[in-house]
Amino acid sequence: MRIVHVGASGVIGKAVSAELARRHDLIAVGRSTGDFQADIDNPSSISRMFSQIGEFDALICTAGAVQFAPLADFTIEQYAIGLQSKLMGQVNLVRLGLEFLREEGSFTLTSGPTNDDPISLGTSSAMVNGALEGFVRSAAIELRQDRRINLVSPTMLEESSRLYSPYFQGSKAVATTDVVLGYVKSVEGRQTGCVYRIGWSRDR
Repeated sequence: MRIVHVGASGVIGKAVSAELARRHDLIAVGRSTGDFQADIDNPSSISRMFSQIGEFDALICTAGAVQFAPLADFTIEQYAIGLQSKLMGQVNLVRLGLEFLREEGSFTLTSGPTNDDPISLGTSSAMVNGALEGFVRSAAIELRQDRRINLVSPTMLEESSRLYSPYFQGSKAVATTDVVLGYVKSVEGRQTGCVYRIGWSRDR
């Protein structure tokens, strides 16, 4: 398969790319690194990227920014970052990528647990993650029968626990190797409209 991976240089991105590149033709995309460059906050930049890359069999996104701050202090501008980047950035990758997605192709997006397992300072994250789940489930029933879309929702990574554990009190970190399995299942499997929760569940 020819796989476009947006956000291939991050912690999760590197691990996912390394695994899938063993079996597939992987095209790494970053804001300033990779085989091609794109700013997912900018639809024109996404369109330009697709025009340069051409047709593909799968797209993975492990990119997208979101802000964390106390609810009382959150500004419209801070909320807009998550909405424009992590939410609409991924939505636009799907919307604009449909033209280039081959038969039996797939999209795999990324969210997180904060919409179901809230944390302090995480209202923007929760809002964006919840919206991504709704988008993926709805898009799945509108895609052509041979095309698929799924969402990977990992909890805090072991590699990042030193930085983020104060925000995820009582949560067990998950190994990046476990998170990779969600992306492999989405890309190489046949399911659609699924949310792969890695390291956490709604039963808490």
